[in-house]
Amino acid sequence: MLDRITPVLLTMNEAPNIIRTLARLDWARDIVVVDSGSTDATLELLAANPRVRIFHRAFDTHAGQWRFAVEETRIATDWVLRMDADYLVTPELRGELAALEPPAGVDAYRVRFGYAMYGHPLLASLYPANTVLFRRGKAEVFDKGHTEGWRIAGPVGELEGRIVHDDRKPMSGWVGSQLRYMQRELPHMKASGGMKAWLRRHPPLMPVVTFLYVLFGRGLIFNGRAGMFYALQRLLAETMLSLLVIEERMKDEERD
Repeated sequence: MLDRITPVLLTMNEAPNIIRTLARLDWARDIVVVDSGSTDATLELLAANPRVRIFHRAFDTHAGQWRFAVEETRIATDWVLRMDADYLVTPELRGELAALEPPAGVDAYRVRFGYAMYGHPLLASLYPANTVLFRRGKAEVFDKGHTEGWRIAGPVGELEGRIVHDDRKPMSGWVGSQLRYMQRELPHMKASGGMKAWLRRHPPLMPVVTFLYVLFGRGLIFNGRAGMFYALQRLLAETMLSLLVIEERMKDEERD
C-alpha cells in the first residue's frame, strides 16, 4: 500500500521540524509540499530531498492551501496522506500502512495522535483524532474556524498506529501563530453552541478550566517539565482568545 500513498504537507518556516518529518516518510516515492513563503532554511532543506516536489502559494486560508495541494499538484497515487510539518509517522503506523488493504467502500482512515514537547512524549493531550489518509477525489475541504474541516464521501475507517505531533519551533513563533489562529477562531466561536463555546464566551473560565483539566484531569502533572509546558501553552492560547473576547466587548462599549 505504501507505493499508493502520496504524503502532502504545508510549510511556512518549518526548518526546526521538516528534516525529522521527512525522515519518517522515507518510504514515499513522491512527497508534495506547498510552501507559503518561508524565509528560514525550510526551502533549502526541502530541495535537498530528491523525492520532494515543492510548490509555492501565498497563504489565504488553510482550506485554500489544502485544496490547491491536493487538487493542483499532479498527484499520481490513489491515496493522500495529509501531514503537518511537525507530524511524525510512527513505525507502528508505517507498518500498518504497508499492510493496509482498503475495502472498496472505505474512502478514508482516521488516525489518533500522540504528542511530544521537544521530543518528550506526553501521557495525553487535547489533540483530537483526525482523518489524514483519504482516497484522492473523495475528500472535500472547507473553512472551519481558524483551520479547516474535511468531508469524506464514504465510510471512514480507523487505524491503530499513531502520528506524533512534535513542534520544535521557538515560542516566539508559536505565540504569533496562536494569536492569528484565535483571531480567526473568534467569529466561529461566537456562532457555535456547546459547553466549550459557552466557556470561551465567558472569560476567564476557559483558560482556568483548560489548565486544570490538562494538568490534573489528563494527568500531565506526572509528565514533569514537559507536561507543565504543554499545560501553560494551552492556558496561554485560551487566554489570548479570552482577551480578544473582552477587547471586542470593550470596543462595543467604547467611551469618548
